Amino acid sequence: MEMVRVVFLTVFMFFVLVTVHEWGHYYFAKRAGILVREFAIGFGPKLFSYKRGETQFTLRLLPFGGYARMAGEDPEMIEIGPGQTIAVRLGQDNKIKNIYLDSLDTRRNVIRGEAEFTDLENELKIRLNVDGEITTYDVNPQAMMIRGSQQTQIAPKDRQFGSKTVGQRAIAILAGPVMNFILAFVLFALHLQMAGIPVENPSYVKIGEVSEGMPAQEAGLKKGDIVVAVDGQTIGGDYKKMITLTSAAKGKEMNWTLKRGEETLSVTMIPRSMEGETGGKVGITPELPTRKAGVGETITKSSKAMVDTTDLIFVGFKQLINKFNMNDISGPVGTFQLTGQIAQQGIQYLTYWAAILSLYLGIFNLLPIPALDGSRLVFLGIEALRGKPVDPAREGMVHFVGFALLFLVMIAVTYNDILRLISG
Repeated sequence: MEMVRVVFLTVFMFFVLVTVHEWGHYYFAKRAGILVREFAIGFGPKLFSYKRGETQFTLRLLPFGGYARMAGEDPEMIEIGPGQTIAVRLGQDNKIKNIYLDSLDTRRNVIRGEAEFTDLENELKIRLNVDGEITTYDVNPQAMMIRGSQQTQIAPKDRQFGSKTVGQRAIAILAGPVMNFILAFVLFALHLQMAGIPVENPSYVKIGEVSEGMPAQEAGLKKGDIVVAVDGQTIGGDYKKMITLTSAAKGKEMNWTLKRGEETLSVTMIPRSMEGETGGKVGITPELPTRKAGVGETITKSSKAMVDTTDLIFVGFKQLINKFNMNDISGPVGTFQLTGQIAQQGIQYLTYWAAILSLYLGIFNLLPIPALDGSRLVFLGIEALRGKPVDPAREGMVHFVGFALLFLVMIAVTYNDILRLISG
């Protein structure tokens, strides 16, 4: 049952991080009037899908990220050529609401004819030749183009990503990373509320964790026990004194006085050495007394955690560039494994780890790497300086190549993660 809980928390954490990021893109794109065709979590084959309004919400197999697919970003519409036979269905406003491209004989309550003129972006009109009679029909801005079971909503020019101002497009792109920054701040604050702030000059030392197979566990010590004295010396709130006495007594029997609730206990333990550690160890982690953080403290300390963690992330980037090593990189498998280990320690630790990952996700996406949000912002910056957009075909090629390279790197690090997992 514990394993199921850990797996659920791990998957849920990644789901939240990606969803918040993509929701930022989705919300501000919708605010700008852009048609968002699909809101997807993951890549690859669909696992679950439903449509709400104009957007298809999809959960996909590969948990490598997600996307909010906006109209006009990719060549998506099926062109209707002059002379092509199609069928249309009118709505109550006498505007075309459905355009059928195949299986025309099976369509009911439609007008069938040869398309002489089609404009689904600007004028929103279709001119049909129906048995020699030519009629021009207005097209509903939300009309559906249907081929087989596939339905695609048309995207008038003013609903496409490229038709919006540089500022509107920049906000829609920037919103994803910004939402991750906001989430990171909230999670740091939530962790602070759960963990509390260490009390200055504490009056006691409480046992936090007890390691398996160590003298403390064998002697029956439990999380929450308060250490009163070690070998007759009162500890009070001086956990360093407890560690010093234990380290010096390696291989020697010690007498510990503990308080558990209202009960006072006396136990004996023999500290022993641990690999890579000096002195004696009994296998406990002290838990210092804490107090609840106030509102002001929560804001200032969460902000400081954001700044400090950002510094560490950039130090990591610098080290990776200066001395690249595949073993220093973890893909989805390695990150899932580490997250699972952290989830086993409790929701408090998982919350802090989720805050770090959310901050990292926001920063990484702002890097000027092709296919990432940062690269798209660079192209918008160039457009703002030039006064005209970069050739969409060239920009699309840059993003395609970047995505392909990122995907190859992802495969490589995932393979490396699996090898490390197998080798232990």
